[in-house]
Amino acid sequence: MPLSLPFLSRDPRIALVRLQGAIAARPGLGGGLNLAGIAPVLDRAFALKRAAAVFLVINSPGGSPVQSSLIARHIRRLAEEKKLPVIACVEDAAASGGYWIACAADEIVADPASILGSIGVIAAGFGFERAIRRLGIERRMHTAGSEKSFLDPFVPERPEDVARLDTLLGELHGEFRAWVESRRGDRLKAPVEELFTGRFWPGRRAVELGLADRLGDAAEEARRRFGPKAKLVPFGARRPSLLRRLLPGLSAEALVAAAEDRAAWARLGL
Repeated sequence: MPLSLPFLSRDPRIALVRLQGAIAARPGLGGGLNLAGIAPVLDRAFALKRAAAVFLVINSPGGSPVQSSLIARHIRRLAEEKKLPVIACVEDAAASGGYWIACAADEIVADPASILGSIGVIAAGFGFERAIRRLGIERRMHTAGSEKSFLDPFVPERPEDVARLDTLLGELHGEFRAWVESRRGDRLKAPVEELFTGRFWPGRRAVELGLADRLGDAAEEARRRFGPKAKLVPFGARRPSLLRRLLPGLSAEALVAAAEDRAAWARLGL
């Protein structure tokens, strides 16, 4: 009987990286995505010996446009260096920044019930000027620079601040649009007036609009592309220490990040 040695197997190997959670420079209590955390995982995945492809399993409602752009560019840089095809497999959502990252892939696969799109930019906050007045609190702030107190939540909103914010959001939206158009190109099948409004769609409709290429999941796509013996090799972040898992940082910053994460999913109805 011939001896079977797994490490000598020539079956296709596919690196699988899970990109899960809201995208932020500092992750919240439930985790999240940023370049500092995911770059080492991506580096290991693209370095897999005899890899046939890299699959990105994406489940994100979006978040920071900067981190989204940095992660997407890192993926493209590795793909070009290693000359490996990249396939994005969307689970619950690839929305907003999650879709930005998905467009780093050569092809996008989605479940019929996945949420894709939300190609827009949002800024939200609160105004506390009436609250501090009722509490008898006096606001004291001194600046050098006429626009340093931009959108101060403790004073009434100024029209010039709103106009400046609108310009900023428009420029960021333009960057997002340009990225999607550069990556999806002729595959987009609807007018830009429909695709780039911030609206999102379920997977089946996303395929019809050209935001995704086909329906499926990672295991199904691996078999379709590489045959029944294709092997998915998962790559993930290194497990934190026991103490870190038992004592998650319950700081005010972490709680705010967790609330923002929940709000990002809620905007998708999830």
